[in-house]
Amino acid sequence: MLVIKTKNDLRAELDKIDKEQSLGFVPTMGALHEGHVSLIERAAEENNYIVVSIFVNPTQFNNSEDLEKYPKTLENDINLIASVADEAIVFAPSVSEIYEKNVIHNLYDFDGLDKVMEGEFRDNHFNGVGTIVEKLLRLVSPNKAYFGEKDFQQLRIIQKMTELQHLPVEILGCEIVREKNGLAMSSRNERLSDTIRLKAAFIYETLKTAKQKFGTENVISIKDWVHKAFEQNGDFQLEYFEITDSETLTPIKQKSNNIKYRAFIAAYAENVRLIDNLALN
Repeated sequence: MLVIKTKNDLRAELDKIDKEQSLGFVPTMGALHEGHVSLIERAAEENNYIVVSIFVNPTQFNNSEDLEKYPKTLENDINLIASVADEAIVFAPSVSEIYEKNVIHNLYDFDGLDKVMEGEFRDNHFNGVGTIVEKLLRLVSPNKAYFGEKDFQQLRIIQKMTELQHLPVEILGCEIVREKNGLAMSSRNERLSDTIRLKAAFIYETLKTAKQKFGTENVISIKDWVHKAFEQNGDFQLEYFEITDSETLTPIKQKSNNIKYRAFIAAYAENVRLIDNLALN
């Protein structure tokens, strides 16, 4: 397995690949867990070659404290990748290698996908995401790139960005990988106490109950129920709960036929921000 830290070295290595061979790409911010492993395994199964990037992107953090606390476990990450895809190319650049002296994000028109949910609470987060993903996709030039559906809004925005920028890559969403209690896997989970980590099953259970209610109840009553459920649980503070059109991410007030819907939650526990989502039909 190769570990590469510069753009020039990465390009030199990728130039050796026959253009008829497929190249898969898994961009990550490190602190890898089983959710990332599932992306890497799928990429390895579906492509002749794969690149896994490890880069904590500063332009997508609107909270400097959150950036500072983000776990950096490069050695462990490399060992984990080697255990599941020992022929992968790992790209682990520095901030200066990616941004040089200009650590700023681009501005995109995401057609409103960035104005709801995460976009309401994290200024310019998705401009930062779009910037780094565009840089990496242009550098790697993969046939397919793999993203987890835990960040479903991010997935839709990256699909929109590649469409806007006319990037010839297929953006693929992969199912959420969960801990035994149902909590969506995230590097942030490591910051929870053991007790709260177990109790955090509450978030997924809330989504599953909302899905059951979606079959018979209206959207307003479901949202009321979720807010009351969080009010009665002192361990978790709800930031938002939304039911949206899966394609446009537009929050809905009532259901229509032939449209796919998804429920989204963001909540805090022990000052750690947790997100999850679930398809409703």
